[in-house]
Amino acid sequence: MFTGIITDVGRIVGREEAGEVVRFSVASRYDAAGIALGASIACDGVCLTVTAVEPTAEGARFSVDAGPETLRLTTVGGWAEGARVNLERALRIGDELGGHLVLGHVDGVAEIVGREDGPDTIRFTLAAPADVARFVATKGSICLDGVSLTVNTVEGVVFSVHLIPHTLAETAWAGKRPGDRVNLEVDMMARYAARLAEARALGY
Repeated sequence: MFTGIITDVGRIVGREEAGEVVRFSVASRYDAAGIALGASIACDGVCLTVTAVEPTAEGARFSVDAGPETLRLTTVGGWAEGARVNLERALRIGDELGGHLVLGHVDGVAEIVGREDGPDTIRFTLAAPADVARFVATKGSICLDGVSLTVNTVEGVVFSVHLIPHTLAETAWAGKRPGDRVNLEVDMMARYAARLAEARALGY
């Protein structure tokens, strides 16, 4: 489980395809001694399992494997060497919950359809997949490429978020442009509320 508060921006330094699995090597500033094999790290909001780790002069290089379902449902399949990815280590008991509870289970891929640059902030407009748009609510939480954000406006499947200078400086979002695709995870509370409403309507 995660919080949507990014703790490093990593860089894809290797991609190796082996059958239906793709293994990625990620360079980060994390301390290699603190990363255990089998640990979960959210990479652009996708919960992936560490399969190898080694220390580097800058921190650590770790490997993660992506299977067919992850490659089909997320942006992971499009990662190439040099790509920057938002990273977050798994939440530990006692850690501060600064964002909102995030599972790292992507619900769909949203497309950036607009970008408005202000003096210090940037407003992004995105189109959500039709099957998850109903979970996106004004003033609600949403996780986009691993970043916990607040929804500003919603109109149909289109919604907007406003990024402050700190978020732009500490994540890979400053480089996003219209046409880019991002991983979207809806607030789990919205998902469960909708399921409860469906069950009630069916008489469960």
